[in-house]
Amino acid sequence: MDSTSIRELLLPFLQAGSAGGPATLSELQLRHISMYIDMLLRWNARINLTAVRSAKEIVTRHFGESLFAARLLFPAPNDQANMGHRFVDFGSGPGFPGLPIKILVPAIHATLIESNQKKATFLKEVRRALTLTDVDVFSFRAEEFPAGQADTVTLRAVERFETVLPSAVRLLAPD
Repeated sequence: MDSTSIRELLLPFLQAGSAGGPATLSELQLRHISMYIDMLLRWNARINLTAVRSAKEIVTRHFGESLFAARLLFPAPNDQANMGHRFVDFGSGPGFPGLPIKILVPAIHATLIESNQKKATFLKEVRRALTLTDVDVFSFRAEEFPAGQADTVTLRAVERFETVLPSAVRLLAPD
């Protein structure tokens, strides 16, 4: 998918949710999203990463929702105050919302927790292909991740939300 189409489809999600004004995506960020979509479509043909199969729906449903959350969590995505913020995406699956948030807010340190080995391998390949730094893929159960290591934890499309919520809370730093 081309950068212009991606930019237009994501604009409503980047304008909403923040008092800091709309976020903009650089050409590098748009290129990363385009590459990520291509990889997701290729891998999805072999292993089931997401039920969403069209590039347009991937942009609006996965990237749009993820970037909307990013705007709420990080109102000033380019602010140096985000440097070193420890962000954990619990049950990352194919990387949503974790990787789009990392793409929008490059200063954060992101950990993607995904116990499914095929999905974790996909996440590692996306990280490598996009040359993303400060992204860890933890390919074990979240209960095995050290407690108190996160400033922010996200969960999206996880099963048994009420069961996993205590595990997610355990990951948060005391402050």
